[in-house]
Amino acid sequence: MSAVLERDDAVVDAVTADVDVRELEVAGAQGALAARLYTSGAVAKRDTLIVFFHGGGFVSGDLQEADEFLRHLAQCNGERAVLASNYTLALASPFPAAVEDAHAVVLWATKHKAKLGWSGKKLVVMGIEAGANLAAVCALMARDRAAPKLAGQILIMPMLDPGLSTCSMRQMNQCPDREKVTSDCAAAYRGYLPHAADRSHPYASPLRSTRLKNLPPALILSAEDDPLCDEAEQYGAKLINAGVRTTVRRMPPAPLQDPDGRNECACKVHALAEIANFLAGLDR
Repeated sequence: MSAVLERDDAVVDAVTADVDVRELEVAGAQGALAARLYTSGAVAKRDTLIVFFHGGGFVSGDLQEADEFLRHLAQCNGERAVLASNYTLALASPFPAAVEDAHAVVLWATKHKAKLGWSGKKLVVMGIEAGANLAAVCALMARDRAAPKLAGQILIMPMLDPGLSTCSMRQMNQCPDREKVTSDCAAAYRGYLPHAADRSHPYASPLRSTRLKNLPPALILSAEDDPLCDEAEQYGAKLINAGVRTTVRRMPPAPLQDPDGRNECACKVHALAEIANFLAGLDR
């Protein structure tokens, strides 16, 4: 499934000219991974670090996927740094390679605070579609492995149900390309979870997890015309029932420049405003 975030370099450069972007290498579970650090303003040490994982249905995608979105996210508040990291794609190595990479990257960040210009105060995981799955799983792994301590999780249009069993995935009439999205999701999961037994593992399918207590506060964003919205909202309801402070929002649909651009809404003001409010709430 494509998760391309359309970008116009001239527009991006004009709007986010004061955003500093540094190319880095971070440590994954099996070796070095390419990463980018986004910051803005003259702040020596930022209190909040957001570790972001890109989309691409587990089988594709890279750091360029959400570059424009992350520039805007960093520009919104100079007190936050955003670290975007690659992870092992399923075509190279299927589950659990990607989730082990994601957890390793978050651990790496806690050990390299000076390199990231981060005070170590608040650590938030975040992702879009497949990357949101990894962010949700990072929260589970951090709890289960007692490290690192996370302040929050932000899941945008998350892929959480390998069974593709929700009503929105099967019969969302307002999504003109629903059948293609469903087909692409099915193909993505076949690549990521080639062994049927893995599909019930909570680190592959957070929606199936029966142990959701003691997780960090969550912000879950979906879109009105996105077939993934039901699983996003079901996961939010399960977190709330488990006592996790959770905000669930369904955003209005965004016009797509690219018919395959399923997460372009992430660049819109609705998502940025919700994220800003969520992060501010972590201080309360």
